[in-house]
Amino acid sequence: MQKPILVIDDDPIIQTLLKRTLTQSGYEVIVASTGPEGLVKARDVIPAMIICDWLMPGMSGLEVCKQVKSIPELSATFFILLTSLGSVDDRIKGLDAGSDDFLCKPIELNEFKARVRAGLRLYQLNQAVQEQKQLLENELKEAANYVCSILPEPLENVAISIDFRFIPSLTLGGDCLDYFWLDSDSLVIYLLDVAGHGLKATLPSLSVINLLRFKGLNKVDYHQPKEVLSNLNETFQMSQRNDKYFTIWYGVYNKKERTLTYSSAGHPPALLLNEKNSESSPKQYLKTAGFPVGMFPDSIYLQEQCKIVGPNSLYLYSDGIYEINQTNGNIWKLNDFINLIEYQHKSSQRNLDQILDQIRKKNSENNFSDDLSIMRVDFH
Repeated sequence: MQKPILVIDDDPIIQTLLKRTLTQSGYEVIVASTGPEGLVKARDVIPAMIICDWLMPGMSGLEVCKQVKSIPELSATFFILLTSLGSVDDRIKGLDAGSDDFLCKPIELNEFKARVRAGLRLYQLNQAVQEQKQLLENELKEAANYVCSILPEPLENVAISIDFRFIPSLTLGGDCLDYFWLDSDSLVIYLLDVAGHGLKATLPSLSVINLLRFKGLNKVDYHQPKEVLSNLNETFQMSQRNDKYFTIWYGVYNKKERTLTYSSAGHPPALLLNEKNSESSPKQYLKTAGFPVGMFPDSIYLQEQCKIVGPNSLYLYSDGIYEINQTNGNIWKLNDFINLIEYQHKSSQRNLDQILDQIRKKNSENNFSDDLSIMRVDFH
């Protein structure tokens, strides 16, 4: 049903003329004699269109327009200013206030009706766009809820515990992570980062997580990280229709032998810290050479192994956690992030939320410009 048209004019003759003309054209019309009265009625009925006289005692039509456009639920209402002011400067003032159209006095009724029809068409088009936008936002929220639902639960047992934080820059993002047991001794741990943001980056990450979790890659020993990355590279090659590639760090921890076998494809190095983080037990950067998955069909991936001696913590993360614009104008870098990790690691109450709080304080924007993921694996 068409929303009403609100006419605001202090001249009762103009009120009557406009109301009768609009009513005869089939529109519902509401009238107000002052700016404040018009604002009250506008808030009450949320009209499709407001036709307002510019020169009125007390509150002018220009001020009415400014206030209407500042109210979220009225900001899309089509606003026509009635004016006898014909200078360019006056029209600029009206446009700056948010007016969508002008109508000069004395009013020519055929032109008036044509401008009303044109304004309502634009209003209806804008409403349709907003409805489609809301539908899309609802679908994206459902998709985001699905992504969160397939992420693993935090792991806690005698041998190992895992915690993580996953923050997409938009409703959806290209980061993804997972961990699962291959057998009673072998735990897969990985984190990947698809190039780009939004839905287009989310789809490849969901494909990867499902392929790995349900072992959908052909003839692959999931205990061997380099085999997994090579097969993923064959499966997710870039093409003219798909310009997405991704970085990934993939490791397999054997709790019986206390070994971590790992391979990486263009991903930031994992950080392994001894529980004491002392000079005698320095930090280790765990990374192997290899191009991002999907970039080149003939890429070769290597794997290495390290012994986990005593209590240690492994940190995996995407580059969005350190490539941020700081409030001082400088770019935060990987070494700065590593220093923060080491500092927090020495804290008796260290947790990932403390790390993220410190990063948010450095970030110059309200939201992160890139997807952000971090995982901490504690080997007890």
